[in-house]
Amino acid sequence: MITFFNRFRIGLLPMYVLLTILMSSVTSCSKDELEIQNNFPFELKVMPVPKEIANGNTVEIRLTIQPTGNYSNTQYFIRYFQFDGQGTLQYNDAPPYLPNDLYPLRAKQFRLYYTSNSTVSQSFDVWISDNFGNERQLSFEFNSSD
Repeated sequence: MITFFNRFRIGLLPMYVLLTILMSSVTSCSKDELEIQNNFPFELKVMPVPKEIANGNTVEIRLTIQPTGNYSNTQYFIRYFQFDGQGTLQYNDAPPYLPNDLYPLRAKQFRLYYTSNSTVSQSFDVWISDNFGNERQLSFEFNSSD
Protein backbone atom coordinates (compact mmCIF):
# COMPACT_ATOMS: atom_id res chain seq x y z
CA MET A 1 0.00 0.00 0.00
CA ILE A 2 2.84 2.41 0.77
CA THR A 3 4.37 1.72 -2.63
CA PHE A 4 1.05 2.59 -4.25
CA PHE A 5 0.99 6.02 -2.53
CA ASN A 6 4.67 6.66 -3.41
CA ARG A 7 3.94 5.86 -7.07
CA PHE A 8 0.85 8.08 -6.99
CA ARG A 9 2.82 10.98 -5.43
CA ILE A 10 5.65 10.67 -8.00
CA GLY A 11 3.12 10.55 -10.83
CA LEU A 12 1.58 13.84 -9.67
CA LEU A 13 4.93 15.63 -9.36
CA PRO A 14 4.95 17.01 -12.97
CA MET A 15 1.39 18.23 -12.47
CA TYR A 16 2.38 20.02 -9.21
CA VAL A 17 5.31 21.70 -10.96
CA LEU A 18 3.11 22.79 -13.85
CA LEU A 19 0.45 24.11 -11.49
CA THR A 20 3.07 26.05 -9.47
CA ILE A 21 4.52 27.66 -12.61
CA LEU A 22 1.05 28.56 -13.85
CA MET A 23 0.02 30.12 -10.54
CA SER A 24 3.23 32.13 -10.22
CA SER A 25 2.91 33.52 -13.76
CA VAL A 26 -0.72 34.52 -13.18
CA THR A 27 -0.09 36.18 -9.81
CA SER A 28 3.12 37.93 -10.91
CA CYS A 29 1.18 40.26 -13.22
CA SER A 30 0.26 43.21 -11.06
CA LYS A 31 -1.25 45.40 -13.81
CA ASP A 32 -4.68 44.85 -15.24
CA GLU A 33 -3.92 46.66 -18.51
CA LEU A 34 -1.31 46.22 -21.17
CA GLU A 35 1.01 49.23 -21.30
CA ILE A 36 1.37 50.66 -24.80
CA GLN A 37 3.91 53.38 -25.50
CA ASN A 38 2.59 56.17 -27.68
CA ASN A 39 4.85 59.07 -26.72
CA PHE A 40 7.93 59.02 -28.93
CA PRO A 41 10.37 61.95 -28.88
CA PHE A 42 11.55 63.11 -32.28
CA GLU A 43 14.50 64.74 -33.99
CA LEU A 44 14.46 67.24 -36.85
CA LYS A 45 16.65 66.97 -39.92
CA VAL A 46 17.15 70.11 -42.00
CA MET A 47 18.75 70.35 -45.42
CA PRO A 48 21.30 73.20 -45.72
CA VAL A 49 19.91 76.64 -46.54
CA PRO A 50 21.64 79.72 -48.03
CA LYS A 51 23.17 82.26 -45.66
CA GLU A 52 22.06 85.27 -47.69
CA ILE A 53 18.76 86.41 -49.14
CA ALA A 54 17.74 89.47 -51.14
CA ASN A 55 14.60 91.50 -50.54
CA GLY A 56 11.69 89.78 -52.34
CA ASN A 57 13.52 86.45 -52.79
CA THR A 58 12.35 83.12 -51.37
CA VAL A 59 14.39 80.40 -49.68
CA GLU A 60 13.24 76.78 -49.51
CA ILE A 61 13.69 75.02 -46.15
CA ARG A 62 13.39 71.21 -46.30
CA LEU A 63 12.53 69.52 -43.00
CA THR A 64 12.04 65.93 -41.88
CA ILE A 65 10.59 64.82 -38.55
CA GLN A 66 12.24 61.59 -37.37
CA PRO A 67 10.44 60.06 -34.36
CA THR A 68 12.19 57.42 -32.24
CA GLY A 69 9.16 55.12 -32.61
CA ASN A 70 5.99 54.83 -34.63
CA TYR A 71 2.55 55.74 -33.30
CA SER A 72 -0.05 56.43 -35.95
CA ASN A 73 -2.04 58.98 -33.89
CA THR A 74 0.84 61.39 -33.31
CA GLN A 75 0.05 64.87 -34.58
CA TYR A 76 2.71 67.48 -35.31
CA PHE A 77 2.40 71.26 -35.17
CA ILE A 78 4.48 74.25 -36.21
CA ARG A 79 4.82 77.84 -35.03
CA TYR A 80 7.43 80.51 -35.63
CA PHE A 81 8.56 83.88 -34.37
CA GLN A 82 10.62 86.41 -36.31
CA PHE A 83 12.73 88.68 -34.11
CA ASP A 84 14.98 90.43 -36.69
CA GLY A 85 13.99 91.81 -40.09
CA GLN A 86 10.75 91.15 -41.91
CA GLY A 87 9.54 88.26 -44.00
CA THR A 88 6.90 85.58 -44.38
CA LEU A 89 7.05 81.84 -43.75
CA GLN A 90 4.61 79.45 -45.38
CA TYR A 91 3.98 75.77 -45.98
CA ASN A 92 3.96 74.93 -49.71
CA ASP A 93 1.16 77.00 -51.28
CA ALA A 94 -0.73 77.66 -48.02
CA PRO A 95 -1.23 81.24 -46.79
CA PRO A 96 1.75 82.64 -44.83
CA TYR A 97 1.96 81.73 -41.16
CA LEU A 98 1.22 84.32 -38.52
CA PRO A 99 3.94 84.61 -35.84
CA ASN A 100 3.35 82.54 -32.70
CA ASP A 101 0.19 80.87 -34.06
CA LEU A 102 0.07 77.07 -33.96
CA TYR A 103 -0.55 75.23 -37.26
CA PRO A 104 -0.96 71.48 -37.87
CA LEU A 105 1.58 69.74 -40.10
CA ARG A 106 0.22 67.30 -42.66
CA ALA A 107 3.37 65.22 -43.17
CA LYS A 108 6.64 64.28 -41.47
CA GLN A 109 8.62 65.43 -44.49
CA PHE A 110 7.78 68.89 -45.78
CA ARG A 111 9.06 72.17 -47.20
CA LEU A 112 8.74 75.67 -45.83
CA TYR A 113 9.27 78.79 -47.89
CA TYR A 114 10.67 81.97 -46.36
CA THR A 115 10.27 85.17 -48.39
CA SER A 116 12.31 88.20 -47.41
CA ASN A 117 10.56 91.56 -47.07
CA SER A 118 13.59 93.37 -45.71
CA THR A 119 16.98 94.79 -46.71
CA VAL A 120 18.59 93.98 -43.35
CA SER A 121 19.58 90.67 -41.76
CA GLN A 122 16.69 88.46 -40.72
CA SER A 123 16.36 85.91 -37.91
CA PHE A 124 13.50 83.69 -36.85
CA ASP A 125 12.88 80.55 -34.81
CA VAL A 126 10.66 77.63 -35.79
CA TRP A 127 9.17 75.30 -33.18
CA ILE A 128 7.90 71.85 -34.12
CA SER A 129 5.84 70.10 -31.44
CA ASP A 130 3.64 67.03 -31.11
CA ASN A 131 0.43 66.33 -29.23
CA PHE A 132 2.42 64.70 -26.37
CA GLY A 133 4.36 67.85 -25.44
CA ASN A 134 7.63 67.06 -27.21
CA GLU A 135 9.08 70.14 -28.90
CA ARG A 136 12.16 71.04 -30.97
CA GLN A 137 13.40 74.50 -31.93
CA LEU A 138 15.26 75.52 -35.08
CA SER A 139 16.89 78.92 -35.58
CA PHE A 140 17.42 80.50 -38.98
CA GLU A 141 19.44 83.60 -39.80
CA PHE A 142 19.84 85.23 -43.21
CA ASN A 143 22.10 88.13 -44.11
CA SER A 144 20.84 90.61 -46.64
CA SER A 145 22.44 90.35 -50.07
CA ASP A 146 21.10 93.77 -51.17
